Amino acid sequence: MNKETRKLVYCDLGLIDYKEAWDIQKFVHQYRVENKIDDVFFLLEHPHTYTLGKTGDKENLVGDEKYLRDNKISVYDIDRGGDITYHGPGQIVGYPIINLTNWQQDTHKYLRALEEIIIRVCSEYRLNGSRVEKYTGVWIENRKICAIGIKVSRWITMHGFAFNVNTDLKLFNGIIPCGISDKDVTSLNRELKKEINLSEVKERILHHFSELFIYDQIEFKSKSEILNLISNP
Repeated sequence: MNKETRKLVYCDLGLIDYKEAWDIQKFVHQYRVENKIDDVFFLLEHPHTYTLGKTGDKENLVGDEKYLRDNKISVYDIDRGGDITYHGPGQIVGYPIINLTNWQQDTHKYLRALEEIIIRVCSEYRLNGSRVEKYTGVWIENRKICAIGIKVSRWITMHGFAFNVNTDLKLFNGIIPCGISDKDVTSLNRELKKEINLSEVKERILHHFSELFIYDQIEFKSKSEILNLISNP
């Protein structure tokens, strides 16, 4: 492992259109490949969106055009692993763009680490988050609270996790989440029966992320600073 100081750039992108965030990811990923930027971790929310991973089955999108239109849901075919999932307000999405050669060159260990972050956060809310054999993600009993889908290119990661906090779970009715028909979805809000402070959850995610991936220093950047980097490469 690299014994030099490990620095993480953290940015909260707020509520951001899926396509805009995807474009930012791709740009920052290329910058990371060229070693022009340190590891980056984005936390954000999306407007109502369904994304279908490269191994996904379009049959798992069960909402018709009227359903999508009435609920103002955008649909994207994307380049991450996994099947179909929902993104929307109240769900915290995490996109780490990090070089695994400076941690461990093992995508399975990386997936387990992302799960562990959410399991630790759930524990802080006195919920027993766990893994389910054969499936990626985090579960409360047989209810999925966090979906995970990644892409790794040249050992640098993209995409990440979607953690249901105050998510409107009704919007999962338009899909078969992750192609799994016999299990339910849940959220912190549903499990705890109260509205959850998103800023507090983000702080806890960032804490456990920096701990598990062993960062010594965190540099906070605003969305405008990231966009300025993109517009002035």
